[in-house]
Amino acid sequence: MEYLRWKVEDAVAIVTIQRPPANALSRGLIIEINELLDAVENDDTVRVIVLHGEGRFFSAGADIKEFTEVASGAEFSELASSGQQVFERLETFPKPVIAAIHGAALGGGLELAMGCHMRFVSEDAKLGLPELQLGLIPGFAGTQRLPRYVGVAKAAEMLFTSEPITGVEAVQWGLANKAYPVDELLPKTLEIAKKIALKSPIALKTAIQMLQYNKSESFHEGVKAEAQSFGTVFESEDAKEGIQAFIEKRQPSFKGK
Repeated sequence: MEYLRWKVEDAVAIVTIQRPPANALSRGLIIEINELLDAVENDDTVRVIVLHGEGRFFSAGADIKEFTEVASGAEFSELASSGQQVFERLETFPKPVIAAIHGAALGGGLELAMGCHMRFVSEDAKLGLPELQLGLIPGFAGTQRLPRYVGVAKAAEMLFTSEPITGVEAVQWGLANKAYPVDELLPKTLEIAKKIALKSPIALKTAIQMLQYNKSESFHEGVKAEAQSFGTVFESEDAKEGIQAFIEKRQPSFKGK
């Protein structure tokens, strides 16, 4: 694989995202995540997956420059839908998937982490959905998963302000399980993962299936609506301005068109 590398220790697959400098989510990376799941799903030597990022970040968001290559809102909606399917597969995967988040998990990076069953963070990590800063909305089910973890009011605050929260705040808000000093994050996460790997695979698989019953029909309807809206908003003049401003590293000037 080009963007992922992985190894197995004590029945734990340690998966590293390596797409410098920011481990930005691209179509290719999302495809590789799906291929990784194909590889480990029926591998009896793997009982738990730990996902983390190489370098300074977990994943600082989607590849914005790749957005400029998208020709239409319909194509943008399809991009969102394909990403949603992979992250939904993560959440329903029959083996526990744990995210170890340091540096930043922003935009698509946080949406990837929210698709995992558990999230451990460094105390100084930054977690957020800054898409509105670009004149866009989250497209990988972020508008639907975030309120399930932090509640509607906190989700609205994160979405509307585009301001990230710290790893400590993420634990306080219910978005993450535990926060550690950055140098302890991966060792502590692996320690927990290896304890989980000692559990019955049948029981773990069944527990994951049972957790899915907390999803309402409105969640699935919302995910579909998000993908469609992702494309609709992409076609606005504000979105074009926001993306261009991001690339040019300046503040956007939105006109409401």
